[in-house]
Formats: sequence, C-alpha cells, structure tokens
Amino acid sequence: MTLDGIDLRDLHPKDLRRAIVMVTQEAYLFSGTVADNIAIGKPEASRDEIIAAARAVGADEFIRALPNGYETDVNKRGGRVSAGQRQLISFARAFLADPAVLILDEATASLDIPSERLVQDALQTLLADRTAVIIAHRLSTVSIADRVLVMEHGRIVEDGSPEQLIAGEGRFAQLHASWRDSLV
Repeated sequence: MTLDGIDLRDLHPKDLRRAIVMVTQEAYLFSGTVADNIAIGKPEASRDEIIAAARAVGADEFIRALPNGYETDVNKRGGRVSAGQRQLISFARAFLADPAVLILDEATASLDIPSERLVQDALQTLLADRTAVIIAHRLSTVSIADRVLVMEHGRIVEDGSPEQLIAGEGRFAQLHASWRDSLV
C-alpha cells in the first residue's frame, strides 16, 4: 500500500502519523488562545500562517469578532465559542497541518444548519487536493465526495460517485430521496 506514491512500509511510524489528521464530531479545544489551538496543527507556524489557515476555512471573521481576537482564551474545552466555531477552529488546525490524508469522523453531525453551512464551505477548501475519508450520516457531508461507500451492518453494499448512487435504486438513492423530501 502506498501514500502519495511512497510505500507505507518505508515510512517511519512517526512520519506516517504526521501525514494523517483526524477531525471528529466533538471538536476538542485545549486551554489557551484561539491561535494556540490552531497552531497545534503546526507548532512552529507563524502568526501569518495561523491567520491564513483560519481565513482558508472561513473562521477568520468570527475569530476577529471575539473579545481578544486570536488571543481570546477559549477556556477549557472551548466553552467560550459555539460548536460550529469550535469545528471551524479544528478545520483551521487541520488545514495548517496540511496532511496527506484527512479523516473526518461525523465532523458535521452535532452542528445546527447555519454552522453546518459554514463548515461545508470550509470543507471544500480543506479537502481540495488531498485524500480524505469522510465518515458521515449526513448526506450533505458526503455529497462533495468523489466516491461513496455505503455500509450496512459492517459490509459495503454500494460503491460509486454520489451522482451514480443517487441515479440508482439502492440504499443511497433511497436515503437521498428521503432527505430531499424532508427539505420541503
């Protein structure tokens, strides 16, 4: 198995771990400032790089509106920012880390609709030109994928692009139709 053309057996485990970043449903922030939390993705990052990462995922505006901007202490577990804002900070952290592989595990599941829209825009930027594994129940999250694997009871039951699966008659098409009908 290879990653960007490099045999994984030739990579040191530390380098492999550095090449993979995971963003989960519960965006965890550490005690410290917003800038500190973004910089976890690349500890040696300059302030300009931190701000550029926040801009890239659509977080710069809300960060600047915080009482002390990037120097705002987020408090333990990010209690001073909303769930959507915590998620955007996590995406900025991942963007700054610039991983070869990004794993999103239900990264939008706990968000309200306005927050999800912000995060969806961020995902377009974050996922560009990289391998991503997106684990999600929300169809809006997987609609941006090149390839979708539908699993039931631990088995892959469908495999294709979102467009192919929506046009079919399988489980994904059924889920998509139910989701579409719920919007009206």
